[in-house]
Amino acid sequence: MPTHTLPPVTPAVTGYRDLLRNLEFAGLYAAFGLTAAASTLSGFALATLVGRQTGSPFLTAVSMYGATFAAVLGALTLMSVADGRRPRRTLVLLQCLSLLGVAAQAIPGLPLAGRFGLLLVLGFFQSLGTGTRMGVLAEVVPASGYVMARSLMNITSGGTAVLGFALGAVLLRVLSPQQIFLPAALLTAAGLVVLAATVREHSIRLTRRPGLRQTWRTNAALFADPGKRALLLNLWVPNGLVVGCEALFLSYAPDHAGALLAAGSAGLLVGDLTVGRLLTAARRQRHAYGLRLLLAAPYLLFVLHPPAVVAVLVVFAASVGFAATLPLQEQLLELTPDQVRGQVQGVESAGRMTWQGLGAAIAGGAAQYLGPAVAITAVAVVSLAVTIASRPAVQRARR
Repeated sequence: MPTHTLPPVTPAVTGYRDLLRNLEFAGLYAAFGLTAAASTLSGFALATLVGRQTGSPFLTAVSMYGATFAAVLGALTLMSVADGRRPRRTLVLLQCLSLLGVAAQAIPGLPLAGRFGLLLVLGFFQSLGTGTRMGVLAEVVPASGYVMARSLMNITSGGTAVLGFALGAVLLRVLSPQQIFLPAALLTAAGLVVLAATVREHSIRLTRRPGLRQTWRTNAALFADPGKRALLLNLWVPNGLVVGCEALFLSYAPDHAGALLAAGSAGLLVGDLTVGRLLTAARRQRHAYGLRLLLAAPYLLFVLHPPAVVAVLVVFAASVGFAATLPLQEQLLELTPDQVRGQVQGVESAGRMTWQGLGAAIAGGAAQYLGPAVAITAVAVVSLAVTIASRPAVQRARR
């Protein structure tokens, strides 16, 4: 009699330890953490350098988050490489380019125009790297562990940001802002070594040759879907505007900016840990709207110029709301065909990064005329308005 072999059963992921037992995921995760720490440190160094040279809140805000402007170029042109046949090679190549860019920022006497040019080039390649990493992540972990893996990466991003800002503040006591780019380059190099040593090559289910035409075709299908458009709007705009609030911390309170930035990163860490690890999928969806409101509402207090301790607590509470991205990303993944999930996740990430840069520019421009405190409050009001107005569309997408 013929025998039938059942397909292997992938064990369910019930905790972060289950994920980290997978050596390939552990390597992908460690490389991401090192790269995130380098990005935080170099962004802090560049913002400090630009702030000291220009005294402009607008340029300071843009320098901290300016790389995000170029992310949209990656999403519009070459993001289909995220679903290419050799994603490991792509990741390694992009990490090498990031290393060269960060190291170039340490060149003595580099003019500000050159620094901003490097920032845009790095943002372009980082957006492609993010899409490729997310595509590999979906191959490396089972479906039951995807949200938890994203949660762990978000937590790591928040934790490394706390350490990066704290380390940057300490290093500024003994080094110039330009010299801080050197440890950032070392962290990027360490991420490259870990990535090359642990991640295997994967054949991510490609149906067409990657390139400009394939990128546009997939993007057109993505934006033609009203449910996906609503999800992307909520993943991009409210978050980006609140990041614009954060970009004004150096102008709002130069002596306490490190504490405010660290509080924001710590709040993000706590939110992602709670939502990604402790809540079920149903409860994540139930609390998503409340988290999106929490993201902006506390910043309304900044118009009152609260004491530094109160401001730190306000920023911490608001940053817990960033965890709303997890249920929205989970929902977007469910609506995405397997063949293009790397590109779609890359577009989502690139759009979120771009809106962070736009949020920083909008907030910085408003601060030029209104002052940092009023600008922070005004931008938070707009973020709340977008969240409230788009809620019906998000609910339709869920149904």
